[in-house]
Amino acid sequence: MGPSAPYPTDPLAVAMGQRARNAGPGQPVPTGPPAPAGPPALRAGVLPAGRLWRTEELRDHGISARRVRQLLEQGAILRVRRGCYVLGSFWASLDRDGISRTRIDAYAHRTLTTSTGSFVFSHTTAARLHGLFLWQVDDTIHLTVPFLPSSGGHAGDVIAHTRPVPAEDVTELQGYRVTSLARTALECCLILNFRQGLILMDHALRLGLDPEELERQAGQLRRVPGIGSLRKVLACADARSESPGETLTRDLIRRLRLPAPVLQFEVRTRLGLFRTDCAWPDRRVALEFDGRRKYFDYAPTAEAVFQERRREKALMELGWKVVRVEWRDLFRESEFKTRLLRALDS
Repeated sequence: MGPSAPYPTDPLAVAMGQRARNAGPGQPVPTGPPAPAGPPALRAGVLPAGRLWRTEELRDHGISARRVRQLLEQGAILRVRRGCYVLGSFWASLDRDGISRTRIDAYAHRTLTTSTGSFVFSHTTAARLHGLFLWQVDDTIHLTVPFLPSSGGHAGDVIAHTRPVPAEDVTELQGYRVTSLARTALECCLILNFRQGLILMDHALRLGLDPEELERQAGQLRRVPGIGSLRKVLACADARSESPGETLTRDLIRRLRLPAPVLQFEVRTRLGLFRTDCAWPDRRVALEFDGRRKYFDYAPTAEAVFQERRREKALMELGWKVVRVEWRDLFRESEFKTRLLRALDS
């Protein structure tokens, strides 16, 4: 199972879904925001090399403030943050994750000449750089710094933290100083809600973090806001859930006090081994979470759906019942419980 699709509550995902419907069968689906308007000639040959520029870089290239305004109006460039611009065509090509990552790059590029470089990207910003799953998390830039500035402060989309960061808690990723995977996972769970933290921690464990070491480090955090949620996440986390959707499905089963499933249970069928997301082997019931990317990212859609149905039929030949769950089902708790209980009791 791969990472799940953009979530239904995300306005960008909704917009992209509409654009996908408008594309028509067999046509490529556009990603990211709509392409900027403006003649290509204006975007080519005018700007310096690269994709991100500070105001002074554009000025040094001979582009006046008036010309910058013209480029903005034409969509050749976009202002990502104050004093930092991105190539319009590049921005238009980005998906949601790419946009979030580019905002981090823009912050680093903008502060290259104004910061001492003593900060470390931390919390959910570090999580993005580590590639951890984040669910419904905004693009706020999180930094950990030795001290807060006495004046000036940070931009409105930046949160600075001052907790000490020993050398062993710092790593370098893609040219940036970032908190280690373990520290990142722990600190994220201090500021995220339980379900957001559980998704992230499941993924962190799957990337190799040691649960006992995480418990040890969490034990050193006393009187820290969010510690209760962190401890609950650590108690419930499970590396066997392979996507945000699978994590939320497992948690919903727990919250509804339904029988606990076996995760990633393997069943041998005439087509080979079939690995289920959740299973109740004694009742021959399997639950599969159907995220969009399960069908759209790894094979042509028709072929992926065909193979999935073949495996389901092979399971049914052995007397198994398969319950399929989509994103919307996770927010219809009563209906979800009724469906699953009906399958378990039949």
